[in-house]
Amino acid sequence: MVKIFKWSSFFSGIAVVAMLSGCSNSLEVVPKDQVSDATLWTSTGNADLFLNNIYGTVTGPFNVGDTWENFSDNAINGVAGGYSATVFAEGNYTPSNAPSLWGNYNNIRKANIFIENVTASGLADKWKNSRLAEARYLRAYFYAQLWSYYGGVPIVTKVLNQAKQGDEIFYARNTFDETFKFITDELSAIAGDLVLKPESGRVSRGAALTLKAWCELFAASPLNNAANDVKKWELAAKTYKQVMDLGVYDLFPDYRTLFLEDNNNNVEVIFDKPYYRNNSQTALQGPSYVGADYRGYGLSNPTQELVDEYVMANGLPISDPNSGYDPMHPYIGREQRFYDDIIYDGAEWLGVEMVMKQGVGSKSATDLSNLNEATNTGYYWKKMMDPKYATVGNSQNSAHFILFRYAEVLLSYAEAQNEFAGPDQSVYDAVNKVRERVKLPELKKGLGKDEMRKAILRERRVELSLEEKRWLDLVRLKQADQKLNGPLHAVVINLVNGKWQYSYVPAPGGTRAFHPEKNYWFPIPQDAIDRNSKLKQNPNYN
Repeated sequence: MVKIFKWSSFFSGIAVVAMLSGCSNSLEVVPKDQVSDATLWTSTGNADLFLNNIYGTVTGPFNVGDTWENFSDNAINGVAGGYSATVFAEGNYTPSNAPSLWGNYNNIRKANIFIENVTASGLADKWKNSRLAEARYLRAYFYAQLWSYYGGVPIVTKVLNQAKQGDEIFYARNTFDETFKFITDELSAIAGDLVLKPESGRVSRGAALTLKAWCELFAASPLNNAANDVKKWELAAKTYKQVMDLGVYDLFPDYRTLFLEDNNNNVEVIFDKPYYRNNSQTALQGPSYVGADYRGYGLSNPTQELVDEYVMANGLPISDPNSGYDPMHPYIGREQRFYDDIIYDGAEWLGVEMVMKQGVGSKSATDLSNLNEATNTGYYWKKMMDPKYATVGNSQNSAHFILFRYAEVLLSYAEAQNEFAGPDQSVYDAVNKVRERVKLPELKKGLGKDEMRKAILRERRVELSLEEKRWLDLVRLKQADQKLNGPLHAVVINLVNGKWQYSYVPAPGGTRAFHPEKNYWFPIPQDAIDRNSKLKQNPNYN
């Protein structure tokens, strides 16, 4: 599951769910922050407009200018001074300046308004059942985001009114387990009321089961399952298997074009964020200089750490002495996803050969000064980048941002099933199906549980790169304190004795620090606590 943040602190406490009132008694005026029951809840068309507004609050990438990938070990911001490379990278963010998801309570309030009013309306039962299930899914989705980053949070399921209720609107935090149970119970309850193949942009039964399975996977992972209760892994595996058994989803045949606008709503997509000519990802994250032309801002650069995870075409990691990897020619013979995802020295982009070498006058030479517009790691993203929109300031792209897709379901099933039952044939089948699409050979037979886990997590990191999954994977697996302490690396290519030599150095803006005693959970925003004294801060942020 993916999270999307805003820099600003939206509405900072449970108090934001209050509906202000107090109009003049002499005027029958509906306040602008309220809706007219007389008109809105008497027709499905009007009620749908309200629900569509809630759908609109589901966001795409956290911040396209500083993608959440930059907060992990997969990428860094290519421009000096980005929040991900300064405040956040050092792990010293506080309740006053940490990224905040607390604005989700505004979205939850909208869902509660819809649920209360539609439930009480005289609209047709069939329509009500379907739309109420959608609204409850969206509410669960917003809660799942809060839960994944904060742990237990206050569960609010009714519309609150401070003018009438006073301090009763302030709730204490529910526990991690209580919040988890609320989310998964909701998703179980509504799944049967959701259609298998909805009209574009609406929630499906598969989306409900996938979100439920993700929450179960997160709860089963080492961060939240220190005793390694395998029943928790079994629960996640069973729900992911339910998604697989729906018979609705499959892998889209072409991994490279899966994410482009021409293939929106393809057979692999389970839940996404629609865009209509307002997706600026290529212009902001794509390569800056292409030859001598300035074509993008390059605000996300893949790290050497990620590049090293792409295996060779024969399926072997580059660390394997039998892989055929040549450190003098590191980009030859790699797996297909490397060429689909990464722009490297010698790669083609917009019909131009990209040159990251030093000393040849290239504007794209790896920038170790962190002062110019070139890549800070020696790499750019190709994944999700559409050549049609590779111009500075272009926001005409209509590619949707995929929040859940079938490849993630397969890999998550494999992970959970392996932890529960070991590497049985169903685990091999799920991973090999993902590998087959990109022409990788099947995994070697006879892997043990630990070997299979390593293979699955490598596959997951590569397959889901730039999809804003990596941070939560590092957290739930309790790997963040290992992977996010120290420098991330760049490649520097110099001519030495007539031969191009590849060396790997700390990337500018790539130093990371993670404090495990507190950073595995985000701090509750300070202004939320200032408004609601019942909120207890996460450990070690006071």
